[in-house]
Amino acid sequence: MTPRPCRAALLGLAAAFPLIASAHGGSDGAAHHGLLAGLLHPFTGLDHLLAMLAVGAWGATALPAADAQATSPGGRVAAAARLPLVFAALLLAGALAAAAGLRLPAVEPVIAASLLVLGLLVALRSPLPAAAASALVGGFALFHGAAHGTELGGAAALAGMVMATALLHAAGLALGFAWRGRAAWMARLAGGGTALFGAGLLFFA
Repeated sequence: MTPRPCRAALLGLAAAFPLIASAHGGSDGAAHHGLLAGLLHPFTGLDHLLAMLAVGAWGATALPAADAQATSPGGRVAAAARLPLVFAALLLAGALAAAAGLRLPAVEPVIAASLLVLGLLVALRSPLPAAAASALVGGFALFHGAAHGTELGGAAALAGMVMATALLHAAGLALGFAWRGRAAWMARLAGGGTALFGAGLLFFA
């Protein structure tokens, strides 16, 4: 059966897509429009790119033992994908809220903090209870989405953003599974680098 956080994320994505069609329907202040702009946007900022990779990597490296011993590779991937699904759903929610004019406080410092925290979690391969992990990732995703939502306009751009996010999460998952065995030192190196980058952003925020 689909775990509750995963099911909620999927339902949230499905429910939000009708709202995308009405987001920025007319003229707006967003600088980027169109599917290609949305696809490229998460790749143009190292902070967003690293956060999305880190969520996928953490989902795989910190997979609980019961899930890691799932009988099929598909079962392991599905279990590790819970956090990326939550992130994608709340990223879209944050973008839609920003498109509707809602402004969250301290967006850039929270994004920097997300890199620090997620980087440490990847480096230490630290699992959290499912609810706590989902709340943490979802909270950070809202702020990442808010940053994207102020710069992207129109349904196509937001859809492209979600597609790019899924690609980056998939890459992070692949890295995380590769780092679970003898390459654990690579997780420590990549996670530590991400955390240091986040700390630097926080220092200069």
